[in-house]
Amino acid sequence: MNYFLITFLLLCTICVFGQTPTTDSFEVRHIEYYYKSDKVDIVIKSKKGEENIKKPLFIFCQGSLPQPLLKHDANGIYGVFPFNPDNLAINYHLIIIGKPFIPLMAHCQELGPNFTVIDSTGQFPKQYSVRNHLDYYVERNIEIIKYLQKQNWVSKKQLIIAGHSEGSTIAAKIASSSSLVSKLIYSGGNPMGRIMSVIQQNRSKETSTELKQFAEDDFNYWQYVVKDNNNSDASLGDTNKTMYDFSKPPFEYLEKLKIPVLVCYGTKDWSAPFNDFLRVDCIRKGKQNFTFKPYIGVEHNYFPLKEDSQPNYDIFNWDNVANDWLKWLDQTR
Repeated sequence: MNYFLITFLLLCTICVFGQTPTTDSFEVRHIEYYYKSDKVDIVIKSKKGEENIKKPLFIFCQGSLPQPLLKHDANGIYGVFPFNPDNLAINYHLIIIGKPFIPLMAHCQELGPNFTVIDSTGQFPKQYSVRNHLDYYVERNIEIIKYLQKQNWVSKKQLIIAGHSEGSTIAAKIASSSSLVSKLIYSGGNPMGRIMSVIQQNRSKETSTELKQFAEDDFNYWQYVVKDNNNSDASLGDTNKTMYDFSKPPFEYLEKLKIPVLVCYGTKDWSAPFNDFLRVDCIRKGKQNFTFKPYIGVEHNYFPLKEDSQPNYDIFNWDNVANDWLKWLDQTR
């Protein structure tokens, strides 16, 4: 059984090349950093001509799956971010950090399903799988943030951290672990943890006529995960450790935050009821630092649903979402 939560669709190709592109083709900079001897790829998007102008950092934590940050095919290159970063780059240097032991760039023909890197056995690389857990990302990213804030083109006046799907959990844990973070954008996350999204999704398949209890398999799987929660075998997709770590409810540390927090989500996402609960609880507790932005009638990646409940990929809302982030950042200065 595969428990991956797909984070977002890639943007369409944006430029045509007759040869292999470089980082310059994507209009980004690239830094190689070493964390505990692991090579880490850091990609920086700045406004053209202002790469050395001192600005705050906007760290974007991408979602699940071992995808290269830079992807291309015969038609050109794919967007590095799920949204057009140009408006955000006016005020910030945007940062996205690669997955462990996943190449920075790849041709799409070299990749597996959902543009993932797979080995000769059809599995994700082992070196990636054993590091693909919450604490690794949080500790690594905090160290990278400290390194970046020492650069002469980085302003320390504020630090924005945003994340979508799995990345929302990473971003929230970083915000709760580091006093460097000024504001948090929590997008498409589940405050009650990943396993609850899996269960909610399968509950939706259950009907009174079929009497098939799809979610029962999820509870059995969760018992297996909990009993062996340090297991790094990736034959089922996510390792037990990955599922266990990302299923610890972010709710427990989200509500302790004192910094401004923007929570945004599609109301047709499996996680929507849990974000609604977080909102209800923040109102009950009088927490004024949380802002909630539900997007009505759209799913996990902000696509509207058609009559058959399938996403309508012809209507792309990510740029609207990113512009709402920018408006919120301006309003909470």
